[in-house]
Amino acid sequence: MSHLESEIYEQPQVIGRLLDSESDHIREIARIIHTFKPAFVCIAARGTSDNAARYAQYALGIHARMPVALATPSIHTLYNAAPDLSRALVIGISQSGMAADVTRVVSDARMQGALTLSVTNNPDSPLAKSAEHHIALHAGEEISVAATKTYTAQLTVIAMLVAALANDPVLDADLLRLTEQVTQTLELAAPVQEFANRNVDLESFAALGRAYNYCTAIETCLKVQELCYVIGQGYSEADFLHGPIAIVKPEFPVIVFAPRGKSSANFGTLLAKLRERSATTLLITNDAGFGMDTWVRLPNTLPEWLSPIAAVLPGQLFGMYLALAKGNPVDKPKGLSKVTVTL
Repeated sequence: MSHLESEIYEQPQVIGRLLDSESDHIREIARIIHTFKPAFVCIAARGTSDNAARYAQYALGIHARMPVALATPSIHTLYNAAPDLSRALVIGISQSGMAADVTRVVSDARMQGALTLSVTNNPDSPLAKSAEHHIALHAGEEISVAATKTYTAQLTVIAMLVAALANDPVLDADLLRLTEQVTQTLELAAPVQEFANRNVDLESFAALGRAYNYCTAIETCLKVQELCYVIGQGYSEADFLHGPIAIVKPEFPVIVFAPRGKSSANFGTLLAKLRERSATTLLITNDAGFGMDTWVRLPNTLPEWLSPIAAVLPGQLFGMYLALAKGNPVDKPKGLSKVTVTL
């Protein structure tokens, strides 16, 4: 078994360990945030961690009513023109904690008087030390270059922070079922390998999501790009209908993330248009009403706000299975390293 496959299937254990280890700490951080009363949230991240930040935009916005902006690290590092973040909660997210530009955003914000928080898998990293508060991912060493378990751990930290800020017992109860639902998603993901094998010669594809799962579409494309060296583009379902759907020709592969919830109501029209164009579609959902030929079933009780933590697993598996079918190395893709330091 490759390190990548092992780490994909390790994710239920990582999430369970995180819930056990950090719940009290995150509730204390939520109390500090309430006391500080930030005007907004600003999140600095790169790569996969940037997709975790996109999830935070929806989860914090919807449940904590906190506006969330994504930082522009180049303003800090290349132009030395740090924006005024003094009234913000500034969060730096990085698996390794070695991202120099992300660290610079957090350091600048802390000097300005902002409330700063870092989320990393390395408590001794520069990013962890740059922030006033730190949340560890407890993911263990991630050997494969393609991030999997650290990504879902980041999403889980955000979800735990959201639940603590909202102080909603329903959200707390949802989190208690999360480990089981992630396990079930992996058990239900068998159609992914067949879809990957059937599309082994693909040169490009699209992945579509909306709201909470906009990040899932983008993260899936990133994993496939890293592992398979093909062009993949993630879109919001709404944006895709505004023009990019023109790229869909017969047998063009499209992966659709449509877990049941407020955003899924709009996917019926999209799926009908994909059928009209004879696209090759893989649907990830827990709504059997869509009636697609190839679909991966998510757990029926999976709440929409936590669905990105489970829905991304079929995307990770697709990247792995497609890379294996192409004969690519899955643990060490060509030209990539585990830690990328950008300035």
